[in-house]
Amino acid sequence: MSIHLLSLHTNEEILHLLALQIASYRVEADLIGFEDIPPLKDGIQSIREAEETFYGYYVQEENERKLVGAISYSREGCVVTICRMMVHPHFFRRGIARALLEHILHKQENNGVQLFIVSTGTANLPATRLYQSFGFAVKRVFTVPPGVSLTTFERPGSHPVK
Repeated sequence: MSIHLLSLHTNEEILHLLALQIASYRVEADLIGFEDIPPLKDGIQSIREAEETFYGYYVQEENERKLVGAISYSREGCVVTICRMMVHPHFFRRGIARALLEHILHKQENNGVQLFIVSTGTANLPATRLYQSFGFAVKRVFTVPPGVSLTTFERPGSHPVK
C-alpha cells in the first residue's frame, strides 16, 4: 500500500482515475437513489481542468501497481474542501478511504488549515460514518432534486487525527 500525489499529466493516468471514479460513484448513486451525480459525468478534459489536488492509494497486485482509491481537495486560504473520495468496490472495507482521509487531514493540518469541509449524499451511510469518526460534524442538510439530500460536514483543523 502506498499513497502518492497524482500528476494526471497523461490521458492514461486520467483514464485510470476515471475508471476508479466511475466504479466508486456508481455505488454512491445506487445508495442515494440518484444517477445524476457530477463525478459520473467527468471526462478527460474535466479532470484535467479540475482545480483540485489528487492523491491516489495504490496496491501491488501480480507485479502491477494498481490505483484502487483516490481523494481530491481544493484549498482556499486556511480552508480545505474535500472534493472527491473514491474506493474501487472490490477494495471496500479495507481502510483505504480512512487512510486517504487521514493522509490529507494530517498533511493539511501541518500546513495551517483551520477548517475542513466535505459533502456527501445523506443516504451514503458508510461515508457519513467515516467523516463523523474523524470529528466532522453536520453543518447542513439540503435537498438537491426532490427526494435526494446532501449533507455538508465541517471539522476544525486543530482536531487530532485518529
